Amino acid sequence: MRLVSFLHSAGPRLGVRLGDVLVDLAAADSRLPRDMTSFLAGGEAAAEAVCAAVAKAPDAARMRFSAVRLLPPVPNPGKIVCVGLNYVDHAVEIDPRNLPDYPTFFGRMATTLVAHNEPMLRPTVSTKLDFEGEVAVIIGKAGRMIDKGRALGHVGGYALFNEGSVRDYQFRTSQWFLGKNFDSTGAFGPELCTPDELPSGAGGLFLATRVNGRVMQEGSTADMLFSVAALIASLSEAMTLFPGDVIVTGTPSGVGFAQKPPYFLKPGDVCEIELEGYGVLRNPVADAPCVGE
Repeated sequence: MRLVSFLHSAGPRLGVRLGDVLVDLAAADSRLPRDMTSFLAGGEAAAEAVCAAVAKAPDAARMRFSAVRLLPPVPNPGKIVCVGLNYVDHAVEIDPRNLPDYPTFFGRMATTLVAHNEPMLRPTVSTKLDFEGEVAVIIGKAGRMIDKGRALGHVGGYALFNEGSVRDYQFRTSQWFLGKNFDSTGAFGPELCTPDELPSGAGGLFLATRVNGRVMQEGSTADMLFSVAALIASLSEAMTLFPGDVIVTGTPSGVGFAQKPPYFLKPGDVCEIELEGYGVLRNPVADAPCVGE
């Protein structure tokens, strides 16, 4: 099943995508969950109710998917945890002498998020906005101290993420936080794909990033140093994971600052992230407005 968060005249809504048809769940059945976090927290019962409602949804609840304005799949996650250096080739291009033996975690804020087809904003203080094509894991079942063997049972779905990074700010200190948290630099979407639509742990899938049609990154999720299950297990040692929390699982080699010469995103560029079996996350790039505009 493919679920999206979208903007309706009555406010944010939750829908199910069927090709280019979008079923508005609020219009299909007023008893259904109204947002992604509520849907995920509802577990199997919510999924079954949604499937039943979609099957008999009236024409009034159906619209063209391509005509709606999407929101990030989870518009305001409780947590967004990113993983650095999680693909062998990317870790090597950064520091071939020092492959990590434990995941490098860092936080990202919800204010960084933009939806599919919405512009990623290059900040006024930097010209070094970089791209990172990544798979996002959305937690569906709460847990703490989750064993790796049962970790995938806590996955509610998958999406794509373009973890826009302002490189000069990222590397000013040993902490990457600031360069990863500029407003409107993290593209997330277009939809939540439930786990049954992809291989276990989203493993063995081709992942690519294109800028203006040019392939910049290519890799396979099989090359993750730490699998989805391992990431969930490690994170849950420290914190309770809740429905709607997001784990951004790392990027393959080919990021802009490592290219020769370096390539940074500029206004007018279009960046696309594609995952085999899932689809494409597409975002134009624009300059952020000046303060006060």
